[in-house]
Amino acid sequence: MEEIVLNSGDTAWVLASTALVLLMTPGLAFFYGGMVRTKSVLNMMMMSVITIAIVSVLWVIYGFELAFGYKADSPWYGNISFSGLGSQVNDFTNNGGVYPIPVLVFAAFQLMFAIITPALISGAIADRAKFSAWAVFVAIWVTVVYFPVAHWVFAFGNKVGDTVTGTGFLAGRGVEDFAGGTAVHINAGAAALALAIILGKRHGWRKDPMRPHSLPLVMLGAALLWFGWFGFNAGSSLAANGIAGLAFMNTQVATAGAILGWLVVEKIRNGHATSLGAASGAVAGLVAITPACAFVAPWAAVVIGFVAGILCSLAVGLKYIFKIDDSLDVVGVHLVGGIWGSLSVGIFGTSAVNSLGLDGLAYGGGSALLMKQLLGVGLVFAYSFIATLIIGFAIEKTMGFRIKRESELEGIDLVEHAESAYEFAGTTRGGSSL
Repeated sequence: MEEIVLNSGDTAWVLASTALVLLMTPGLAFFYGGMVRTKSVLNMMMMSVITIAIVSVLWVIYGFELAFGYKADSPWYGNISFSGLGSQVNDFTNNGGVYPIPVLVFAAFQLMFAIITPALISGAIADRAKFSAWAVFVAIWVTVVYFPVAHWVFAFGNKVGDTVTGTGFLAGRGVEDFAGGTAVHINAGAAALALAIILGKRHGWRKDPMRPHSLPLVMLGAALLWFGWFGFNAGSSLAANGIAGLAFMNTQVATAGAILGWLVVEKIRNGHATSLGAASGAVAGLVAITPACAFVAPWAAVVIGFVAGILCSLAVGLKYIFKIDDSLDVVGVHLVGGIWGSLSVGIFGTSAVNSLGLDGLAYGGGSALLMKQLLGVGLVFAYSFIATLIIGFAIEKTMGFRIKRESELEGIDLVEHAESAYEFAGTTRGGSSL
């Protein structure tokens, strides 16, 4: 094998992208925190914070090996071992081919994906989940669901000569998911649906006002997500190259298109274009373009985003039809947006923009790629949904997953954290009491 030399430019880009992706989880905390009521905002944000802590520790102990190890040579999981990542300081990434960036840089980058995926789920059960139960759920869920699914989708194997070992099941079958449409968004959306069913509706749902308490926080969160998403998508190239540039551009224009699509639906349906709609539309576009960002032309990215804005805007109302209290529309945005984005690769994908991609329906490639994408969507949805039902039910029957009715009515911030986000009592100390 040729000697691999560290590429400092690529390494710097992936390190910067890693920081950008980490920023997405605090951004999500602001986004979700602004959407809940005043009495729940701290708990909502803490659910993201504890997820960062738990997943980071588990990733070092065994998570990275379980997701990206290849020695077991299994399509379903990597290595089942306690690695600590200490032996890979000077190794280069070898995931379907050698990359001139350190393994630890790649591991840090993928860690941020592992963090935000369970954090996304938290929005579906806002206001009513025990903090301790949520922490236990995160630890079990990433181990049983996310780490294996990441292996299925993102593990392209260890290549030595012409031999490749440890390729993930979906990766080996040609399912295209550049940055996590299946592994992150469909995975999280399916789990959110399962947990919303297990925990049931909030007390007063559809009777009491449950409007967002701070739309500026929602807009701030959406802005941070948008900013961080460039690392999410463009960073997945693992190099500062043209593919990163394509993913970057497609991420921008798809998001813009989705805002327009969502606001058009709002204007026609309600007569008003809202800030909440703009923020939600942006996230829907970001979700939809994630699997496709490096496989479609920019014009197609605009179409994908616009359609995502329309579909997700319509989908968030389905919870009222099915009487499922998905508090912050995780299913409507992430599951629906992720499914559309994954399937759109089979429609708009083209090798003209990326030689590693395949042609979809719009480019005369037939239905072969679309069928592969359907396989990825179906398998990840089914596994995540069923596994989450089992995990959630087990937690509910043992330690209890949902807080008591009285605690929910009083406010989960006070009950679970002994804190309040806002102090409304006036004070005369130190100047103005306003």
